[in-house]
Amino acid sequence: MKMKELKLRKSRGEVIIKKLKQLFPTTRSALNYANPWEFLVAVILSAQCTDKRVNIVTEKLFKKYKKVADYAKAKQAEFEQDVRSTGFYKNKTKNIITTAKIIHEKYHDKLPQTMAEMLTLPGVARKTANVVLSNAFGIIEGIAVDTHVRRLANLYGLTSEQDPDKIEKDLMAIMPKKEWPEFTLRMIDYGRAYCPAKKHDHENCPVRLALK
Repeated sequence: MKMKELKLRKSRGEVIIKKLKQLFPTTRSALNYANPWEFLVAVILSAQCTDKRVNIVTEKLFKKYKKVADYAKAKQAEFEQDVRSTGFYKNKTKNIITTAKIIHEKYHDKLPQTMAEMLTLPGVARKTANVVLSNAFGIIEGIAVDTHVRRLANLYGLTSEQDPDKIEKDLMAIMPKKEWPEFTLRMIDYGRAYCPAKKHDHENCPVRLALK
């Protein structure tokens, strides 16, 4: 990235962060959870599924399986039915149960708190690891790039990449580190409230107007 383009993107980023903070002074994950393990389970289930649906499923799931060991001992067929409505339930079940066994046996029921260790867990890529580390532990190692962040970062000229890892690098280069976790959450809130993927009047979106 050339210096001129980097400066332009940083300038855009500052405007976007300011506008997002005005629109969403406070923000938090829409997923319900009581501890880091439950949050990881919810994030894994949220792949290709709405947070609303995940919360409906986990309301029962978290009452049925209370400890990491409960997940590690879960019967696959039964667990698949428990999470079926979140979609891709076979893969999600396999990843959650296998991860539970690793957390129970290797980490004594405590989630690891480094990116490198998180990435060794089945079903955990950088996005999931970033979300869990920042929200559950306040550890900032990167920027979680979900579908909202990818779409809006391209729309507003913060990146020209489509690969989530490359988008993350572009955003990390122009955003102050302290802003990384809430930037993702606010972009998600903004995408849902003001700038959905479906066709609409982009020119009158609050961020677009702020960038003019």
